[in-house]
Amino acid sequence: MKKFSSQILTVFVLCSIFLCCSCHSEFGTVDSLPNYQESTVMDENLDLIMQHDPDIIKTTKGARELDLETPLRCQVNWNTQELIAAIPYNMNAFNLVRNGVNDMLPRYEVNGFSFKSMPAEKALLKLDKEADIHLIAKDAPYASISGENLRGEFSEVVKMITDAAEIFYSYDAERKVMRISRRANFTLYVPKSRPIMLGLLDVIRGSGITDITADWGDYSITFTSDFETRNKIIDLINYFKDNPTLIAYDVNVFRIYPTSPEGDVNWQSILDTFHFSTVNTAQAGVIGRVLTSTNDLNIASLRKFLGSQATIIPVSEGRFVVPNLWFSRFDVGKCGNKQAIEADLSITAKASLEKNNWIFSNIALDTTQGEISQFQIRSKLGENFMIIGLPNEVFGIKKPRSETIVFVVPRLIRTAKTTQHIQNQL
Repeated sequence: MKKFSSQILTVFVLCSIFLCCSCHSEFGTVDSLPNYQESTVMDENLDLIMQHDPDIIKTTKGARELDLETPLRCQVNWNTQELIAAIPYNMNAFNLVRNGVNDMLPRYEVNGFSFKSMPAEKALLKLDKEADIHLIAKDAPYASISGENLRGEFSEVVKMITDAAEIFYSYDAERKVMRISRRANFTLYVPKSRPIMLGLLDVIRGSGITDITADWGDYSITFTSDFETRNKIIDLINYFKDNPTLIAYDVNVFRIYPTSPEGDVNWQSILDTFHFSTVNTAQAGVIGRVLTSTNDLNIASLRKFLGSQATIIPVSEGRFVVPNLWFSRFDVGKCGNKQAIEADLSITAKASLEKNNWIFSNIALDTTQGEISQFQIRSKLGENFMIIGLPNEVFGIKKPRSETIVFVVPRLIRTAKTTQHIQNQL
């Protein structure tokens, strides 16, 4: 059997003989395919009014802002930072489970099932008709596929078709109903390690999934995912088999209001304030510039330098964890004032660890309105980097003139498999 996953896909299966089990499904007819294209259309003008209606009833602000990750993610000790940490974890603790009813399909043999350039839901309807199973296609139409002379257990053929179309199926044996959809709900169980849990949360958010429920009692993450992202999560679990290195970023975001009549901080004077080679590199992005520096230019000395030229307003501080060669995301609003103009700013990072503890960071700054800027930063372990010159016009504020600074310290977390569950404090 050879499988291709694309819009037009042909599945070839070598003929094989499977012994039929004693329990066979009776052939019969099924109802016609439900109107899967039917959807509810909301009046756009009404939706706009409801969003801005000041009298709309909402969950109280205090309840909305409750975040269980805050004690772990939003506290950084800048005075005693550990550049390299080691954590043990139990590989067997990883487990990805599909949620919801998904009973075993009836057992009978499929012989010579063929179809050509047919949407997956129609192919399954044709197949299910003989099994007296009702089909519900939640968000069809799906990819068109072809199959020739498919043979094997009914469940195996169903899996061939759904995998080829990159959709999920579930079966309710009591009602004899099969449901298919592009998305499914999963729970990922992880080792009892806070750094690993945070890292996986950041990776899942980095893949674009924001509807996440983290259970810190049993160290699990529940989310709804499409086929592609589910496969990425499986790849991530397999990645941990090789004792990976995680890269942690400690982040401090603050806003400055320059006191100079010219309206800008004199960043050139940083070279006079600090000794030569404290600032190692300076490169421009689409907006803003990124500087790498030795730890002589740390968060305390930077604030002291800026304090003579500007008023400093804290916005957010916290940390996020990036498995080597993966994407992760830090949402500034999770660890700061939810009303701040930068509250919907996200820092997305793809990290890679190179020889001699060089860290390559691909950093992007995004808001709900789109990407602001991005930088490719190569720094040594022990160096910091900071993004300067982000005018707050990009956040929709023009007056008073100000800019936002993002200060980052990369650290390494080395992992090692163990047979015990050990809870760690990041």
